[in-house]
Amino acid sequence: MPDVAVVGSGPNGLAAAVVMARAGLSVEVHEAAATIGGGTRTSELMQPGHLHDICSAVHPMALASPFFRAFELQRRIDLVVPELSFGSPLDGGRAALGYHSLERTVQALGRDGAAYSRLLGPLVSRIEGVMDLTQHQLLRIPRDPLAAALFGLRTFEQGSRLWNTRFREPLAPALLSGVAAHAVSHLPSLAAAGAGLMLTALAHAQGWPVPLGGSAAIAAALAADIRGHDGVIRTGEPVESLRQLGGARATLLDVAPRGLLHIAGAQLPGKYRRSLESYRYGNGSCKVDYILSGPVPWAASDLADAGTVHVGGTRDELARAENEVAAGKHPERPYVLVTQPSRFDSARAPAGRHILWAYCHVPAGSTRDMGEAVTAQLERFAPGFRDVVVQTHVTTAAELASYNRNYVGGDFSAGIMDVRGLIQRPVVSPVPWRTPVPGVYLCSSSTPPGPGVTGMPGFFAAKHALKDIFGLKVPALGIP
Repeated sequence: MPDVAVVGSGPNGLAAAVVMARAGLSVEVHEAAATIGGGTRTSELMQPGHLHDICSAVHPMALASPFFRAFELQRRIDLVVPELSFGSPLDGGRAALGYHSLERTVQALGRDGAAYSRLLGPLVSRIEGVMDLTQHQLLRIPRDPLAAALFGLRTFEQGSRLWNTRFREPLAPALLSGVAAHAVSHLPSLAAAGAGLMLTALAHAQGWPVPLGGSAAIAAALAADIRGHDGVIRTGEPVESLRQLGGARATLLDVAPRGLLHIAGAQLPGKYRRSLESYRYGNGSCKVDYILSGPVPWAASDLADAGTVHVGGTRDELARAENEVAAGKHPERPYVLVTQPSRFDSARAPAGRHILWAYCHVPAGSTRDMGEAVTAQLERFAPGFRDVVVQTHVTTAAELASYNRNYVGGDFSAGIMDVRGLIQRPVVSPVPWRTPVPGVYLCSSSTPPGPGVTGMPGFFAAKHALKDIFGLKVPALGIP
């Protein structure tokens, strides 16, 4: 039997396997699906030659995650960093534009540029401290207390009814709210503000990369390293019980708490089991993929160069849409997160064609097809959009949950994003990756630091397993 069994081949499971294999241990990865990757899969969803990312598409953490930096991901795959990181269209052909360059963003925001600079500038200049704070457990002493204090004060401001006090025009608030809404939470809220400020600071510090070839390139790089260190990856092998894993000394599970309950069952102590049973999942998403006969005809033409577009209008409109979802409703005008990766990677679609990746938020477990509502929002800000649509594929929240067991109710964050959900993930513990079952660790996005393609939950689980069971330190992860 191997020294280590890893269940799940999402980025966190693969990151855990990389660390363990690099430490000289024998490793086997078990993946239920036919292909590896979890949230980093890419496939020909509708027509041959058109490559669609099934979950994640743009990767702000590819250059910022401490794990990916140690792994030197940027040397293993090709990443394109759009100069225009993100944008938010408004009615009348206007748009708020968030460039990689903070200075250029400030200039584009007019009267509110200076206020935006005062908000984001200190976080951008202390980005290492911000990442240290946000990529570990919240209940710890930060390495850069000043960065933590600056981040905390700004999070409180943008996560409360004070969020408009420094702005006089609609552009900057819409720009910030579009990023905060990634958190699938009501607006304003502390969790959404924290996530939004961290992602926005990253956009200005390093940009938001798009992997050439699709998100699957990330999974492929991790898998190549595992196999290069004699690890084995088995696909089409669902694990229903710990007994299937035999005598592995360490087991790392890239599963949601519900999956841990299913796999470990009665081996879990009652109190811990009850904590997992009460774990709270967030709302879901309805994903809409398009094949287009040309680029999106944005009324604000600058948005053609944006890596990501947050569609929904003003800050008030975005908040209304997200708060309707939080109240269990389907918005008539939803917040829509959009990217057109073929704009930066011509290999994603045949000549003359484009692919468009989009999703909107919906109540957990929703079976509603939001394709028309998403298309209507795109048509609102890109008149003539319907005319370039060749084919559409809709995946409801319920179907996302069926596609990946970790996406309970269609929640790809694997847990609700609020302050309690960030601390109790899935339990309040100094080592939340360690379960009460000897040798068994949880390494999914349901553990700190939470969602996103970072590899960090897998890294932390592997770090503790190495220390607890094998008496080993984390090995070097870079390219020799």
